[in-house]
Amino acid sequence: MYKSIETILVDIPTIRPHKLSVTTMQTQTLVLVKITTEDGLVGWGEATTIGGLNYAEESPESVKTNIETYFAPLLKSLKGLNIAQTMQQLNKAINGNRFAKCAVQTALLDIQAKRLSLPLSELLGGRLRDRLPVLWTLASGDTAKDIAEAEKMIAAKRHNFFKLKIGANPWQQDVDHVIAIKKALGPDVSIRVDVNRAWSEQECIHGIQQLQDGGIDLIEQPCSIDQNDTLTRLTQRFDVAIMADEVLTGPVSAYRLAKQHAAGVFAVKIAQSGGLIEACEVATIAGLAGIDLYGGTMLEGPVGSIASAHAFSTFKSLAFGTELFGPLLLTEDILKTPLQYENFELVVPNTPGLGIEIDEDRIEQLRR
Repeated sequence: MYKSIETILVDIPTIRPHKLSVTTMQTQTLVLVKITTEDGLVGWGEATTIGGLNYAEESPESVKTNIETYFAPLLKSLKGLNIAQTMQQLNKAINGNRFAKCAVQTALLDIQAKRLSLPLSELLGGRLRDRLPVLWTLASGDTAKDIAEAEKMIAAKRHNFFKLKIGANPWQQDVDHVIAIKKALGPDVSIRVDVNRAWSEQECIHGIQQLQDGGIDLIEQPCSIDQNDTLTRLTQRFDVAIMADEVLTGPVSAYRLAKQHAAGVFAVKIAQSGGLIEACEVATIAGLAGIDLYGGTMLEGPVGSIASAHAFSTFKSLAFGTELFGPLLLTEDILKTPLQYENFELVVPNTPGLGIEIDEDRIEQLRR
């Protein structure tokens, strides 16, 4: 059924340094998966990570090696199975590797949606919205630069709510940085922060109190992924929304966090969840538990970003919007027609499959 499975690494510089607590990015490596069927259909997926192994257990190089060594031979051996049966076999034979599995599943869904002449979202239960609000992350680390960047985005009607990456500096320095930006942009502009697991519980207590008093709307993953009890205590202590991010690794973890009342918001990421289908299951669990949703990103390029958009378009509620700005952070585009960002939103394509056309000549020029 599957003629070829190819994994391509594409290194693209970012428009500016992107500073997180775990690394500072100046280049993003897109991990693209191209699956071609014996009857000529082509599906694309993406398994992009952040900063090599700084963020999680998978790296671009490990994804490529594992897909070529384990995934591809197994996929080529499977005959006459649907996507659910195919993923069942992959999950049975291969442990972990959520990012790689997400990329493969995305490509399979892309193929099936093209075969049925449907947008991919319709294989996930059907979209409820054609556009998704998209924030912009301010991560230069410089207060004046971040304010100027935000004002430029608002004036261009590209983004009107923002997230700040903090955690690399002493906590009080980061808090002062955030509050200064919030004051400069005013009460009508929503500001959120991502601490990227950097603070101890005592730092969380002091820092979150000041951020809450300063009008910040959301605190993302302030403590280590090993400290679910801390996350629970913070959620119960503060009025500001506390969001689980890296601690979410799919439906099982979502259920545990919901049962523990460990967060008021879930950051849903298709790669972290292990696939688009699993990301939708995370959203369902959140909905049943009364937990708000936020459409997250691994700073994917256009393939992973639009795949995420198809999944997020099916969510019953997206109270905190999405951060599918990854393609806008890159200096090069790999699509023949770029994704459509307008009036602070990303348009979800309504053409078959992912609804994008890959510029394979450009990929050949950029591939590692």
